[in-house]
Parts: sequence; structure tokens; C-alpha cells
Amino acid sequence: MFDKPIFDKPNILVTGGAGFVGSHVCERLLERAKVICMDNFVSGTQRNIEHLLRRPDFIFVKHDVTMPMDLTAFPELARFKVEFQGVQEIYHLACPTSPKDFEDLRVQTLLANSYGTVNALHLAHQHGAKLLLGSSSVVYGKRTRGGYQAEDDYGVVDHLGPRACYDEGKRFAETIVATYRQQYGITAKIARIYRTYGPRQRLRIGEMVPDFVVNALEGKDLTIYGDESFTTSLTFVDDVVSGLLALMDSDEAGPMNLGSTETYKIADVARRVIELTGSSSQIRFVDPLLFMTELGIPDISKARNLLNWMPITRLDDGLQKTIDFAQAHRELLGY
Repeated sequence: MFDKPIFDKPNILVTGGAGFVGSHVCERLLERAKVICMDNFVSGTQRNIEHLLRRPDFIFVKHDVTMPMDLTAFPELARFKVEFQGVQEIYHLACPTSPKDFEDLRVQTLLANSYGTVNALHLAHQHGAKLLLGSSSVVYGKRTRGGYQAEDDYGVVDHLGPRACYDEGKRFAETIVATYRQQYGITAKIARIYRTYGPRQRLRIGEMVPDFVVNALEGKDLTIYGDESFTTSLTFVDDVVSGLLALMDSDEAGPMNLGSTETYKIADVARRVIELTGSSSQIRFVDPLLFMTELGIPDISKARNLLNWMPITRLDDGLQKTIDFAQAHRELLGY
């Protein structure tokens, strides 16, 4: 590892930067850094970063993270002086997360969690950069009777099951990060992200909250993949981004839970969306999707005590911001 000069602002790479959470991370980082957004649009979309492309401190690079990453091979990065300055931070957020497309993306998911994580760590080692892995609450397995999950809970995951490429994949990605940290002394961190919602979340892929909003605005039925008893925690995307940046800026390595400790019946969330939009839509229940399951509730004591972080956005406020975005970006969202 070695130090490189910072000529102006730090260079920060965000893999999966055109995705839902990734695009919000890119946007926030532009307040203080030059941002390299890397994505191959498997689950991200150019629409999420369209408003950032004109910014002089933002560059998009289309690349599959499962392939080796040589930043000097991209001529567009010359203006960030990458050859001399390298990158100072890497947010590794690239991984497909589509409930409806999950079965078709199993191999891509597996490779993003394995090869993608290895390649991101190689790059961090090469440039002496800090790295943050966007892991997931799925590493804890199914919700236990108590529901709350702390970072020292090992959980139980079926490593041969139909969800293993994601659930066990995230566990393996964490193992890779820990191993590289032990072997090479890389400053590498792990964030375990819980169910997140907000503007720019993809539509029609089984993520219920964004579909609730658009369907309510269109007067269509709101579909719940499960029954009346389905409960979940929901964290607004701005709060998750604040947690990710706080972890990167801290001396902590994690793993660190980032999520809301409040739980909601998803049917009550749907009803609230209908009320906030003044819609006449109805709610219907259908069979659960493989990827859409009840997850545990985070114990966020570590994040609160060590990062001074906790989610601050009330559900109604987050839903209203999501509704406002959907109303203002009908063409962008394609409905």
C-alpha cells in the first residue's frame, strides 16, 4: 500500500453506482469528492444518474465488476488524474437485487458477490484505498422469535438453497473482506443494510413500496407478495446513505447494522400510500416471491454508539418524498 497525492479533491469509486442506493451515494459524495460511478446496468439504470452526468466531478464508466478493474484503461478518467492520484475510497455496492428477476440473475449475483468483491479489494490494495462493502441483513438468515439481530449473531443460512447465491454470497463477500484485511492490512469495512425504500427504486421488480406509490397514483391495485401478517422494517434511503458515509469516515470496520428498528405491516404501509395519494386503489394479496421474505430487525446499538447514527426519517415523510419524486418524474420512471 502507498500514498498518492490528492491534487484537488479525493477520487471515490462507487461500484453499482447507477443502482438505487448507489446513485444516492454518488449524489451525496459529490458534495466533497470526484466520483467515479461504475455499473453494467444489470439492475442499475442510466436514468438514476442522468442528472449527475453534466457535473464536472462525476464520471460514469460502464464496466462489469466481475471482470478485473484497471482504472487507467478508461481514457475518460484522465481528467481525474487517476494514473497519478488513484482512488482514495471504494464503495462496493454492485450486486443484483431484483426479487422478480432473481432466478434469472443467480449466476450474476454469485459472481458479483465473489469475483466482484475480490476485484474491488485488489483495486483497494493497489491504490491504498479504503473500501466499504455493502452487505445485507440476509447474512443473519430467517427472523428469529425475538426478531432483533446484533452484529455478533452468526445466523443460519441455507448455503445450498435457492437463495444461496445472494444470502450465502453476501456472507462469503464479508469473509473475503475480512481475509484481505487480515492478510494485506487493507482498511476495509462492512455495512449490513436492511430493507430500504425511497426515490429511484426500480419499478415492477417486486420491491413493493415503489410499486405501491406508482400504482396508487395510477389507480391500480397495490400488490402484496404475502398476506396481511407480513411485517418488515423500512429505512429511508437518505438515512442509509448517511450511515454508509459515517462508517467510511470513521475508524470502525464493522460489520455495522444500518436499518430501522421499527416494524410495519406491509399492508398498513400500502394503506398509508393510498391515503397520502388520495387514491381509490385496492390492495390484493398474492403468493410470496422467493426473494421477498420477512427479515429480522436490526439492533443498531453499535451504529448509534460508535457512529452517532440512527435513522431520522419518519415513515410518512419518507413515503411523501417518494410520492413527490414519482409525481415529478413520471417520464423518467416510465409510467
